[in-house]
Amino acid sequence: MPPRLNLLSVPRTIAYRPKTDALAWQANCIAQPSLTLRRNFAESKEPPAADKSKNPDTQPLGGVTEEAAKTSDIIGTEGPDIEQGTSVEEVVKRDKEAQKMLPKVMQDSLKSTPKGFRSFSTTASRSQGMGLEESGPPPPPPIMPGIKFSLPTLPIPSDAHLKYRYDPVVKQVTNLLMRHGKLSVAQRNMSLILTHLRTSPPPSINPSRPLLPGAPPPSHLPLNPILYLSLAIDSVAPLLRLRSQKGAAGGGVALQIPVPLGLRQRRRTAVEWILAAATKRRNRGSGKGGFAQRVAEELISVVEGKSSVWERRNAIHKLGVAARANLILKR
Repeated sequence: MPPRLNLLSVPRTIAYRPKTDALAWQANCIAQPSLTLRRNFAESKEPPAADKSKNPDTQPLGGVTEEAAKTSDIIGTEGPDIEQGTSVEEVVKRDKEAQKMLPKVMQDSLKSTPKGFRSFSTTASRSQGMGLEESGPPPPPPIMPGIKFSLPTLPIPSDAHLKYRYDPVVKQVTNLLMRHGKLSVAQRNMSLILTHLRTSPPPSINPSRPLLPGAPPPSHLPLNPILYLSLAIDSVAPLLRLRSQKGAAGGGVALQIPVPLGLRQRRRTAVEWILAAATKRRNRGSGKGGFAQRVAEELISVVEGKSSVWERRNAIHKLGVAARANLILKR
């Protein structure tokens, strides 16, 4: 049998709110005090407070020397030098108690300092900004607008090209060291040769086989390995070569005729002789730098006059002097 429904308990769960009168609501709003509206700083139309950092009233006061200089400018008299600063003697010359607190060095200088001499100053040297002063002249302005660096000077030097950035002797010897077109291997060997010449002890020169006239002393050669290399090559470079000419004496007999050589030809011949003598040397060890070490040792022996290249050069010159009679000069 279903429970009996109690009708008296149902209205207790329903919320009852009477209707508010409109006139009473308006009177309540009028009785409350009105709220003041505020603007934030971003919405304010008034400009912000002015920057007073440049106001002369807010600037710090200057020193005694600067005040005296300004006063002398107004009066029209000669005042102290601001750049030189105020000497310590002028500050403490009337204060005996302050003189007792000074270091002993300054006390002695106060007694022995002549008039007009400033031993200590209260003002440091003024520099531009916070860095050091530039001793040299300022850099010149660019010639053309929009160019950061100045234009190159004309004519352009011969070594400014990427292909000709090395010394001519170094480039020629590198090309003669190259085998099977491996330029990187030749450049590495050339670098090892120059390093060996730079780190080797100074050579001892043989008086019977002197180097080119005007050469630096032997102790200076390791300091400049390129000059070391050039001096060794040019000292043993032959001045001529012998050319065999058939039928010059008649009857099909060939004669040896001396022919002068140019600078690159002379160096090429000398380098070929040095490389041939270096290949006959005994290899001291294994590795990629063995041949470069032998070439460097041969160059040092050339400078010292111990290499067999000197005998080869003297033989060529001796034959060339003897073959001068075979020359036929036109009248």
